[in-house]
Amino acid sequence: MTTETHDTSTPRGLPDWAWYACVPLAAIIWWALYNQLIPFSEWATSLFPVARNSHTGEAIAFFIYDVPKVLLLLTGIVFVTGVLRSWFSPEKTRAILAGKREILGYPLAALLGVFTPFCSCSSVPLFIGFVSAGIPLGVTFSFLIAGPLVGPVGLGLLYGLVGWQIATIYLVFGFTIATVAGFVLGRMGLERYLQDWVRELNAGPVGDLPEEQLTLVDRLKIGIDQVREIVGKVWIWVLVGIGIGAAIHGYVPEAMMLRIMGGEAWWSMPAAVVVGVPMYTNAAGVIPIVEALLGKGAALGTTLAFMMSVIALSLPEMIILKQVLTYRLIAIFIAVVSAGILATGFLFNIIL
Repeated sequence: MTTETHDTSTPRGLPDWAWYACVPLAAIIWWALYNQLIPFSEWATSLFPVARNSHTGEAIAFFIYDVPKVLLLLTGIVFVTGVLRSWFSPEKTRAILAGKREILGYPLAALLGVFTPFCSCSSVPLFIGFVSAGIPLGVTFSFLIAGPLVGPVGLGLLYGLVGWQIATIYLVFGFTIATVAGFVLGRMGLERYLQDWVRELNAGPVGDLPEEQLTLVDRLKIGIDQVREIVGKVWIWVLVGIGIGAAIHGYVPEAMMLRIMGGEAWWSMPAAVVVGVPMYTNAAGVIPIVEALLGKGAALGTTLAFMMSVIALSLPEMIILKQVLTYRLIAIFIAVVSAGILATGFLFNIIL
């Protein structure tokens, strides 16, 4: 694929004043749509001839809510990062984050993830935006891991379930996993395993004019071009990934998980991680399952390892990431994060 350049020296249809008016209007519409996702999903689900609280009703509601949410996030984030990219080319971004500053980038990215209330699939748009903007791959992985793993919603619910001491330990372990895993992945030089179109996007110019000669309208057009380029490639896989996740979300095999995680065998920990990976829910959705498992005698460390794998390594997330990462890079990512999750689970079982 050849990298396209965009003629920013001539207006594309609209005069400059129209761009200044349309972009804020589009932002208002975006925000209004995002805030209506829950009532819209409930209304749309009610149109189906199924009970809302049934397995099928849960799956339908989850799909109708999550698809527009992720697509809205993807569109908004890619547009913003595209505009920012006109000021900070990939080369300039990498230069800013080089050396000691890159080392600080890992915990800072993980900290951003801690304060970002997104599930794994909702974190992917930011990950894609970071990668396309030239932020080092390891730093972006630190964010991708921390976002769903130790986000504020999950921590708050975990605090209510097991108390502040265990919730704090979980926060420390989750933050450490995100930081260390991102650092390890960053040191492995894995950029060559990005999809070709992502590498070409990073290597290509942001426009035909030098950065200092670009007007604000030129930069807005670059943001629109980024949306067309990136969202146009991944939207169908957002639908596929979330569709699979919605089906799994509606049919959680709780009894089977209890049989696996309630035992004392050494293999129960890796088995819990393996069971958790194909599933998909957010922190709020998995906490009730964790509560049920703990109430029926499942080991705390094993249950938390399951929780981590569900929200940090979900199958739908991997399907969407496949449009940005090659299979080899996804496998490496899963292996590094799984090792951190297993270590956390075993340590929890030993300490508690």
